[in-house]
Amino acid sequence: MTLQQFLEQEIIPQYESFDAGHRCDHARYVIAESQRLAQYYPQVDKDMLMVAAAYHDVGLCEGRKTHHTASARIMRDDKRLLHWFTAEQIDVMADAAEDHRASSDHEPRTIYGRIIAESDRQIDGDTIIRRTIQFTQAHYPGMTEQEQYQRFLEHMAEKYDEGGYLKLWIPESPNAQRLAEFRQLLHQPQQLRERYLYIYNQIT
Repeated sequence: MTLQQFLEQEIIPQYESFDAGHRCDHARYVIAESQRLAQYYPQVDKDMLMVAAAYHDVGLCEGRKTHHTASARIMRDDKRLLHWFTAEQIDVMADAAEDHRASSDHEPRTIYGRIIAESDRQIDGDTIIRRTIQFTQAHYPGMTEQEQYQRFLEHMAEKYDEGGYLKLWIPESPNAQRLAEFRQLLHQPQQLRERYLYIYNQIT
């Protein structure tokens, strides 16, 4: 079995049990985007990057709050990886998975962590709105539509607006421009509300 086959058959399918914003398509997006960004950093081992991306959210099986540390632990405990990597390489990949979280209190420790964190950002206005709605409905099922929208606004201000905790790490990524465009929408209440309702009605 090749490394890619192992990830496709044993690791990525785990994402199907997670919330709608973190299914297999998300794992594959982070893998593909991290490989694309790797072209700017020839010192990076692309196989290590692929594994770190594949494992980065597997810790969601233990809950969202500490999923990043759980992902790192799961990777370190997976002895199957020793077929392809040294223990030292696995440590680097595990650190990258742990450091990907947007609300982390420290900068990613390695270029692998910075690339995985950047690839995980997925700065697309409709995707951000849709994933926030899906998360709210999954975790706060008793909220009214208006309460859901209020939570959405608070989350946008806390994470994506100027001064929010979201950090970008790779200058070659298109995320900076996408984030600037999304922030423009956040400052147009009527257009933001209309976009939110359009996606909300699609989901519900």
